[in-house]
Amino acid sequence: MFDRRLIQNIDWLLLLVLIIIAGISLLNLYSATYPIRDVGGAQIFTKQVYWFFTGFFVFLLMTTFNYFALERIAYPAYILSLILLVLVIVIGKVTCGSQRWLSLGLFSFQPSELEKIVILIVFAKFFSEKGGFQKYRLRDLWQPFLILSMPFLLILKQPDLGTALLIVAMSFSIFFFVNVYWKSMVILVGSAIAVAPLVWFNLKEYQQARILTFIRPEMDPLGAGYHINQSKIAIGSGLFWGKGFLKGTQTRLNFLPEQHTDFAFSVLAEEWGFLGAIILLMLYLFLILCGLSIARNSKDKFGSILAVGIVSMFFWQVVINVGMVAGLLPVVGIPLPLFSYGGSSLITTMASIGLLMNIRMRRFMFSA
Repeated sequence: MFDRRLIQNIDWLLLLVLIIIAGISLLNLYSATYPIRDVGGAQIFTKQVYWFFTGFFVFLLMTTFNYFALERIAYPAYILSLILLVLVIVIGKVTCGSQRWLSLGLFSFQPSELEKIVILIVFAKFFSEKGGFQKYRLRDLWQPFLILSMPFLLILKQPDLGTALLIVAMSFSIFFFVNVYWKSMVILVGSAIAVAPLVWFNLKEYQQARILTFIRPEMDPLGAGYHINQSKIAIGSGLFWGKGFLKGTQTRLNFLPEQHTDFAFSVLAEEWGFLGAIILLMLYLFLILCGLSIARNSKDKFGSILAVGIVSMFFWQVVINVGMVAGLLPVVGIPLPLFSYGGSSLITTMASIGLLMNIRMRRFMFSA
């Protein structure tokens, strides 16, 4: 029987901000694809509209069940996600030198996007069963590290350095939240630095070039450094007010690469300036603060840890993408959530926000 308290506990402000960001995203995508209308730009925009409708359906779907059901299927879902990642390496679709997608007929699916949610559910289950927020030493984390290492290596093999590093950042955020001893965290960070050379030598040549260009942008201005140089020109030329909708020269003249995917924020900054960029970032900040509030007010450990994990996923994607297009971080191919073109990323983001809403709606179930 339907419980009216579910409706009473909906976070309507969170839903409103989600709709506003979606609207700004579609407006920005229309502008980003406008110069390529004759070569598929209109199709890209139309597909993203369909993906948003699908995403809102997934968002609503994720609020219809008790999120504790996820705790029961956490480990089977994790095994299934690993199988999908192995299938990507074996029979995955190759695009631009990367093998990240499984073809499902009418569309392609990126299993690494699913893995981002699955790993959060698994860690929420693991730490809630272990006592939640007790002090964890390094020896208590061998199982979480084993859980993390397998998808990390499989995603790195694709290669998808950005998503692999994102999963590590999300996992470490959860480790901080569940109260791992600071000495253990220092050892973990030191270990990550120690294995960095191993990761470096397993990167593709273009990935190494991107990192080297980040350190010395002038070394290859027309090659590996072209993306970031054009992005910084676009962002800087927007000044405070921007050049106006459909009037960004870097976008109109196709100087800005990947302007509808990884560099969508650069299009916004050029056309709407510093003011538009700050408004979008404030909307993201509001979503993050709403997520932290949901985590704080959750009455159970599983919901609280899962909410923090979702917030960390959202936070790190925003930080890495904006830092990347502004030249503050290397270009690693992390999309801006709800903003960059892409079906798998959008569905994952909408599903995760739906889970946040689910936790918010059912907090009364654990009240005294």
